[in-house]
Amino acid sequence: MELWNYIEYGAWALAALLGLHMLVDWLKTDSTYDEDVLISSREGELEAMAEEHKVH
Repeated sequence: MELWNYIEYGAWALAALLGLHMLVDWLKTDSTYDEDVLISSREGELEAMAEEHKVH
C-alpha cells in the first residue's frame, strides 16, 4: 500500500471517532439537560435587554 492509502484510512478513522464523540456528547447532553434549558437562548435575552436600553 502506498502512503496515501494509509493517510486516507487514518482520515476515515478520525472522522468515525469524531462522529462517535459527537453522538455520545449529544446523548449525554440530551439526558443531562431539560428540553427547556436546551432551547432557551441567552443571546436572545441579551438582545432583548439591548433593545430595551435603546428604547429608553
